[in-house]
Amino acid sequence: MANAIEFENVSKQYRLGLVGTGTLAHDIRRFWVTNVLGKEDPYLKIGETNDRTSKGSSDYVWALRDITFNVEQGDVVGIIGKNGAGKSTLLKLLSRVTGPTTGTIRAHGRIGSLLEVGTGFHSEMTGRENIFLNGAILGMTHNEIQRKLDEIVDFSGCERYIDTPVKRYSSGMMVRLGFAVAAHLDPEILVVDEVLAVGDAEFQKKAIGKMQDVSKGEGRTVLFVSHNMASVRALCHTGILLENGMVKTTGLVGSVIDKYLSGGLADVANDMVWSENDAPGEGALRILRCAIESEDNILTNETSFRLVYEFKVMEDGISLGVNPHIYNMQDLCIFNVGTAEKPLKKGRYRTEFSIPGGLMCQGIYRIDNLYFSYGQTYFMHKQAHSFEIVSVRKDEFSDYLGVVFPSNIRGNIVPL
Repeated sequence: MANAIEFENVSKQYRLGLVGTGTLAHDIRRFWVTNVLGKEDPYLKIGETNDRTSKGSSDYVWALRDITFNVEQGDVVGIIGKNGAGKSTLLKLLSRVTGPTTGTIRAHGRIGSLLEVGTGFHSEMTGRENIFLNGAILGMTHNEIQRKLDEIVDFSGCERYIDTPVKRYSSGMMVRLGFAVAAHLDPEILVVDEVLAVGDAEFQKKAIGKMQDVSKGEGRTVLFVSHNMASVRALCHTGILLENGMVKTTGLVGSVIDKYLSGGLADVANDMVWSENDAPGEGALRILRCAIESEDNILTNETSFRLVYEFKVMEDGISLGVNPHIYNMQDLCIFNVGTAEKPLKKGRYRTEFSIPGGLMCQGIYRIDNLYFSYGQTYFMHKQAHSFEIVSVRKDEFSDYLGVVFPSNIRGNIVPL
């Protein structure tokens, strides 16, 4: 399938705090080197990575750095990452609000953008007048807007206030009207940046349904930025994770979201060992080891493995049971396993749980370990360890697998 969008080594540099380079000498030097001598901009060499959490030594920062990816026609792509990762900058480059410092962007088709609440709206004009104004800004003709006016008003849900100045609209109503105009632009590429977060649940559902119709039914391309991972997962097929202005990972949206939500959790060792002096625990209990044991180096959704726990009881007569809870990256407990509670003497103990292959879906998981006594929590070991399951199945159905996918449960089709 042909590409609708192509980013090739795209970078965007800004100078912090000031417009331009900050001094006349810098501007003259930049003009002389780039326009007269035909050489590279000297200030491109001194920019720093876009990490908003740390203080840098340079006034120049790369909002985006060496971004390269392609988006196929009809694909719905979710762009995710922390605040300041470069998501909005990327969409502004694509929408030609600003230009790249280096690199090339190719977009094949008309682009409809909804980047900010009420972009292009005039507060003194009515909702109806702003539909014509905003539609014209987005590239629609007057006849095209007139033909779709009733449909736009109906979709926005603002019919009662359509002849009221938008300065009296709530932010949610502004979003409804702005999205309704952009969604009916009939663009080949629709760019949406976080604005749905302002709308209510009913409108978010309607907007997501419209974007799904636009992409699947009409073959148009959608780029969607949001911090609502449920919306991204429901709408998008492909994901792009940005971190400090660079692409960290791309792929199927489910796996990209898991990488984002894990935040490095998957880097925790599968075999955690503590000495008695620094072991986690409470009262007379000390946790010595939390491990995942398997015959294979990589856990797949066909691999069986064991959850192994070793602990020490510091005094006689404690009654304990062990109850691991396995969570996915949506913080949903997909299942838990456990031992019977029993009185224990002072000493070291080991317990293990066998997890069969063909049960768990691909993704990153964490384990919270509950040590219980007489039906009460004795000690909760939060994020005891984590692990990742890699898929060996075909990826086309990854969005429909559910939280578990037991491959040993199969039906049989027989004639009546």
